[in-house]
Amino acid sequence: MKILLISPCADPNFEVPKGLMIPQLALHLLEGLTPPEHQVSLVEEENEVLNLDEECDLVGISFMTANAPRAYHLAQEFKKRGKTVVFGGVHPTILPEEALQYGDSVVIGEAEGVWEQLLDDYQNGGVQRTYHNPKPSLERYIPKTYGKSNQKKSFHVIPIMTTRGCPYDCDFCCVSDLHGKQIRHAPISNVIRDIEESEGKAFIFLDDNIIGQPKYAKELFRALKPLNIKWGGQASISFVRDTELMKLAAESGCVALFFGVESVSEAQLKSMRKSIKEIYKIEEAIKRINALGILFHASIVFGFDNDTKDIFPETLDFLRRNKVSSTSLNILTPYPGTRIYEQFKSEGRLLTTDWKYYDHSTVTFMPKNMSPDELQAGTLWVKKEFAKISSILRRLPANRAHPLLYLSLNLALRQIVKIDAIKLPVLIPELFEKHVDESVIKRARAAIRDFDQKHLQKEGLRLLKMVLSRKHAHARI
Repeated sequence: MKILLISPCADPNFEVPKGLMIPQLALHLLEGLTPPEHQVSLVEEENEVLNLDEECDLVGISFMTANAPRAYHLAQEFKKRGKTVVFGGVHPTILPEEALQYGDSVVIGEAEGVWEQLLDDYQNGGVQRTYHNPKPSLERYIPKTYGKSNQKKSFHVIPIMTTRGCPYDCDFCCVSDLHGKQIRHAPISNVIRDIEESEGKAFIFLDDNIIGQPKYAKELFRALKPLNIKWGGQASISFVRDTELMKLAAESGCVALFFGVESVSEAQLKSMRKSIKEIYKIEEAIKRINALGILFHASIVFGFDNDTKDIFPETLDFLRRNKVSSTSLNILTPYPGTRIYEQFKSEGRLLTTDWKYYDHSTVTFMPKNMSPDELQAGTLWVKKEFAKISSILRRLPANRAHPLLYLSLNLALRQIVKIDAIKLPVLIPELFEKHVDESVIKRARAAIRDFDQKHLQKEGLRLLKMVLSRKHAHARI
C-alpha cells in the first residue's frame, strides 16, 4: 500500500521565512509507526510542491487551525481522485465532526496505538470514523527518517520530543486537549537513540516545557552532554530558580530557549497562571539566562482585555531595554476549544470564524480597549521597530554567544514584517471595514487590485501609518 502524508501550508501565495519555521515531527512519527511492507511519502508543503496526482492509496493530512481550510481543500481534491483521506493534528482533534465533513476518518489526539489499527482497517475494507487512544505509552521507540524536507530548513534543525502533556490550563491554549494534563516522558535512552540515528548536530525540542519535571530534565541534560550537539527548546521562566538545571542545560548544548513572557503588563501577568509575574524578576531572569550563553526568545501576546494602546510602546521599550535576542509578537487568537473562544463567542466579539485567519498574527475578535485595526497595526509597528537593522545591531553585543543564530532569527523577523505589511491591505476590507475610515478602505482596495507584492508591502506600511495616526493614537507610536 502507498501512503501519502501531508503537512499543508496555510496559504500557497505566502512563503514562511525558514528562520522562524518549526520543523514537523508528526509526519515522521507516522512514517515510523507504519509497518515496513507499506511505502510512505512525506510532503511538507511549506518546503515543497505537492502533486495532487501522486500515486497513492491512502492520504494522511496533519494540520492546525490556520491551515484547516487548505487541508480541507486538499482533501476534497484527493477524494475527487478516489483516495481515502485521514485527518490528524490539533484542529481535527478539537473539531472532529467538522473535519469529517471533508475526510473519511479522524485520529483524535495522538497516533500511537491507533495508526496501525487504522491501516489494518483500511486493508480490510474501510476505516472507522474516529480513532482515539487518550494516553498512549511513550516507552516504545519509533524510528524516524529525517529526509529531504528537513535539509531545506535553517541550520538543518531536527525536531525531537521528550515529553507530552501540560498541567497548565491557560484560557487561550488547547495543548492539554491534545496531549492531556499529565506529563508523560519518553525514556531518555529513546531520546538519545533518536539523536544519534539522525546524525544531526542541531535540534529543537518540541516539548511545551522542556524543564516541566526538573529531575527528568537534569537526567536528560547529563545524557546529552557527551553528544556534543546544539539545541533549543521551550521552557518556563521558573528555569532560573534552579541553578544546577541552568548549568546542566548550558553544558548539554542549549543555545536558545523560547519563553512565554506573554505580556509586559503586570496586571495581565497577575491574572494568568505564570510562575513569575513581576516584570523586574523577568528582567533578572533574562540577564541570568544570557550570562549562560543561552539566547532568550520572548513570546509576547497582544490583545488581552487589559491591553490599551500603551502596551505597544511599553513592549518595545521592554524588549530593547533588556536586549532580548529575538521575539515572537503574536495577536491573541481565540482558537476553537479554548475558554477564550467560548467567551468571545458568547459576548458576540468574534469578527470571523474563517479559520485561515486564526494564525496568531491576525485579529479575529473585537478588542476591549482599541479597534481591531489598531491592534493589527500596533502589533506590526512593534515588529517593524524591533526588527530594524539599528535595533538588531544594538542588541548584538549582549547576544554575541551565538551571533549567526541571533542574526538568522532577527532577519527572519524582518521577513515576517514584510509579509504582515503585504497582508494588511487585504485584511482591512475583509475584516476591519466597519472600523476604519473610508480613505483607508479605498487605499487598501486600490493596492489589492495591483497585486504586486512589493507594491502591497509599501502600501501596507503607508496604511500602518494611517491607522496609527487616526483617533489620536498614542503619541509615542
